[in-house]
Amino acid sequence: MRALDHLLGDPMTVVNRLDSPRPRAAATRNPRLLLVEDDHVDARHVREMLRGGWGAEVELVHVESLEAACAYVAEEFVTCVLLDLSLPDVSGLDGLTKLRAAAPDVPIVVLSTHGDEATALRAVQAGAQDYLVKGRVDDHLVSRAVRYAVERKRSEAQLLHQAMHDSLTELPNRAMFLDHVELALERSHRTGRQVGVLFLDLDRFKLINDSLGHRAGDRLLVLVATRLRGVTREIDMVARFGDDEFTILCDDVVGEEDAVIVAERVAEAIAAPFAIEGTEVFLTASVGIAIARDHERGPADALVRDADAAMHRAKERGKSRHELFDEVMRTTAVRRLETENALHRALERGEFRVHYQPNVDLATGHLTGVEALIRWQHPERGIVQPTEFISLAEETGLIVPIGRWVLDEACAQLARWRDLRLFAQDRPPLTMAVNLSARQLVQSQLVDEVAAAVATHGIPPHSLVLELTESLVLGDDETTRAAFAALRALGVRLAIDDFGTGYASLAALKHFPADVLKIDRSFVDGLGSDAVDTPIVAAVIGLAHELGLVAVAEGVETHRQLQVLRRLNCDMGQGYLFSRARPAHEIDQLLVSGLSV
Repeated sequence: MRALDHLLGDPMTVVNRLDSPRPRAAATRNPRLLLVEDDHVDARHVREMLRGGWGAEVELVHVESLEAACAYVAEEFVTCVLLDLSLPDVSGLDGLTKLRAAAPDVPIVVLSTHGDEATALRAVQAGAQDYLVKGRVDDHLVSRAVRYAVERKRSEAQLLHQAMHDSLTELPNRAMFLDHVELALERSHRTGRQVGVLFLDLDRFKLINDSLGHRAGDRLLVLVATRLRGVTREIDMVARFGDDEFTILCDDVVGEEDAVIVAERVAEAIAAPFAIEGTEVFLTASVGIAIARDHERGPADALVRDADAAMHRAKERGKSRHELFDEVMRTTAVRRLETENALHRALERGEFRVHYQPNVDLATGHLTGVEALIRWQHPERGIVQPTEFISLAEETGLIVPIGRWVLDEACAQLARWRDLRLFAQDRPPLTMAVNLSARQLVQSQLVDEVAAAVATHGIPPHSLVLELTESLVLGDDETTRAAFAALRALGVRLAIDDFGTGYASLAALKHFPADVLKIDRSFVDGLGSDAVDTPIVAAVIGLAHELGLVAVAEGVETHRQLQVLRRLNCDMGQGYLFSRARPAHEIDQLLVSGLSV
């Protein structure tokens, strides 16, 4: 006997069907209406009205109390509930509220003897789909109310599904995922079990998307979603968190080992080739794992953020791997956030400084130019090195206003030195090298800003050298090529920085209109002691000269390196052997007294 059978009473008198039912599959099930009404006369009237409006299409189940109604909807499928507000065990809108809590997805039409609009309005506000007054309705109105209630509820469900799911993959979206993480954390606190979140980012997805097209990229995301669902447990949730980012909620895990097993299954599933429009595509993923233990009551987004941080660590360590979030990452993440917040204020507060590192003619030992290098004078941490904030400035886009400020400051300083005439007139004009970032290069106003800085401060365009890394000069898009051409047309010189560290250095030389080639310090470091570095540097210098470029060695720190570079006919040198980066007033003295090497 089912738990609710004793609540239904005599099925011959309480459970009424408008026609003799026949067993049906769930897919073809007729609508089933639950009538909650203790008055048998009113129940008979409703039954007759439904017969007139629906015929034999609908099945009517009749119970006489709210307790019976709540028990029924807990175990059985119901299309719609017709609820009387005056029942033996509850009266008024309390019954509606309790039934809504028991069956939040089932539409409810209220039946009442009260016809005042205030009561009707409160009922609708409490969640009823409609409000009917007994004695004022006919079969058409009752049937229409039920149909409309079901349709409105179905529309609400569809809208809710759309709001909480990704339209492409049909996976839960970010909002739904965070809601479920929050619920899982609440359960974890009660049960003492652990909750794990995996944050997955597809490696090189942008390259695949750009190569095969967005339609193929979308198809790939759908296939990835299918595979992720296939390797996770029923109780786990897979969501699409961003463009090529997926998250997995591992509810009720024993420890880190369980989450790691899931991460390994995910990696194995993603590594198998995908067939996209006749092309075999290989993909890998970087996965971050964060575990919330029962004593940790942080918000859901904090746990996801920790998993995200671990994912970025996985990418930094070579991609196609998983990393567990730990306290070191937490400290790093907090410091990173603090740095980002302070970085937003640093420019307006005037906390940045420009130091200048001399560039030396190796044949004569004369100081012929400087490179502008930014320093951050933090009010609490002191000098913050560029390695701590430049990449962050790139990510946040702050590098654009910061780079603009450095360019203007460097040009202004070069103009001051020229006005002071601190260097000998028989030497070539002093040059100023300024680094350009990827973000700056794609800014449409970059060329105008460079032209304005040169014109405003009255410096010869050829005295300004703009340095770009190999990855930037390899840019093959129209915007990048146009920027290079426009900068050259201004008369400024262009340099390839850190040459030799990229994956296509010779291609950079072929496509980029360079004037200066800066040999990376990693090759200079082994000069005179490493049997491989010396011939490499010699080849690069020879190549630069063949192409009519000025060869500059970075990171010169010993006299032995200097001797080798001079023997190899390297044009210029830069490094601690000559001078560290210095404030402008110290460069004043070097321009007057010269360098002693």
